[in-house]
Parts: sequence; C-alpha cells; structure tokens
Amino acid sequence: MSGSPNLVALYTIVRREIARILRIWTQTLIPPAITVTLYFVIFGKLIGSRIGPIAGGFSYMQYIVPGLVMMNVITNSYGNISSSFFGAKFQRSVEEMLVSPMPNWVILLGYVLGAVARGLAVGLLALLIALFFTSLHVVHPLITFLSVLLGATIFSLAGFVNAMYAKKFDDVALVPTFVLTPLTYLGGVFYSISMLGEPWQTISRINPIVYMVNAFRYGVLGVSDVHVGASFVVMLVFVASLAAFALFLLKRGIGLRS
Repeated sequence: MSGSPNLVALYTIVRREIARILRIWTQTLIPPAITVTLYFVIFGKLIGSRIGPIAGGFSYMQYIVPGLVMMNVITNSYGNISSSFFGAKFQRSVEEMLVSPMPNWVILLGYVLGAVARGLAVGLLALLIALFFTSLHVVHPLITFLSVLLGATIFSLAGFVNAMYAKKFDDVALVPTFVLTPLTYLGGVFYSISMLGEPWQTISRINPIVYMVNAFRYGVLGVSDVHVGASFVVMLVFVASLAAFALFLLKRGIGLRS
C-alpha cells in the first residue's frame, strides 16, 4: 500500500485485526449467530407469540430485532478490542508500536476500526438471521447505519480503555460481566421503556445504551422511546469523550509502561 507512513501503519493494524477475526471465525462469528438465533426462538417465537402488538403496532418479534442486533454489535465490538489490545500488552508486542514513529491516534484508530468491523459483521449476520423469523423494512437507512456505527465505535473505545487499565485477563472480563451486561439488558432491548413506571423510566434514561438501541430501532422501524436527535447527541458526546480519554491514556502510557 502506497501513501504516507501513517496510512500504511493504519492499514497494517486494521488488516491484522480483520485477519485475526477471520482466522478465528468459529469464535468471533459463529457463537453470536447461535446466541441471537436462540434469542429469536425463545423470546420472539415462544414468548412473543403470547404477547400482542407492542409500540407502533409491531409484533414483539419485530420490536426486539433492532435491540438484539445492537446488543450483538455492542458486545462484540467491546469484546474484540479489549481482548485484542490486552493480548498485545500481554505479549509485549504493543511496545513495538509505542517506540515506533506511529502517532497514538493511528494506534487507537486502527484497533477501533478492527473492532467496529467485527461489530458490523456480527450485526449484519444477526439482521440476516432475523429475516428467517420475521419481515423487516428499514424505514431510515441512513439513521440505521449511523446509529449502529456510532454504537460500535463507542464500545470499541470503551473496550480499549478497559484493555489499557487491565492487568490480567480477569480484568478484561470484569466490565462486560458486571457493567455491560446489566446495562444492555436494561437498555430497552426486550421492552419499551415507556412501559415502565416512575422512577424506573427516568432512571432508564441515564443508561446510554437506551439511546443507542432506540436510535437504531427508529432507523429500522420508525419508532423510538426517546428523541432521535437526543440519541445522536448522546452518542457523539460519548465518542468524543472516550476518544479523548483513550488518547490521554496512550500519551501517558498508563497500563503500558512499567
């Protein structure tokens, strides 16, 4: 690849990350596909068949599809970068990048793009599986794409921060288990937050995943529990804040230099 050294470095990191995803596809692509299929069967078919139309007149199966797709995008984007970057720390190969002329933004962007690629791939796979269970018509394609892209970026950056601070492999699994999973299940994936009473509806609006799920649901179905503009403002603020924090950690070498 020709071009500036920074572009060559960026291309190299992204290519390596995508090659890693494809090399271990039985771990990166197949498990999410099986999991989302089980969700569709259990929640969509078995439970959903006993639930009447939900917000906007959609069937329960149609309503949970955007939430399940976004949930898979979030968890896989986060998991990919946290395990990959921590693996580079553990093997001490990250030190080669730190002593190279490669700027910090290239390192961060390379890993984030790799994680986003996995998130989008898994999300697309989940959406294709959903078509075997229900019919969908994407109402706002641009909003759909931007919301899933921003959601994947946010949790890629969050996973990078987690990997920076992690000192052992248990630390990598700590945040997904005790933070990410509860936030995801309470983020309106399986229900409309308008069904909740107070103060739970107000508390739910503190959860950033609510805005990501609803922005994506609005793009696919045209319905949302929160204003779409507010959803994008929240997501953009998280992207800017997490990117700035991740670059700060890289500059200071926190968790990287002993």
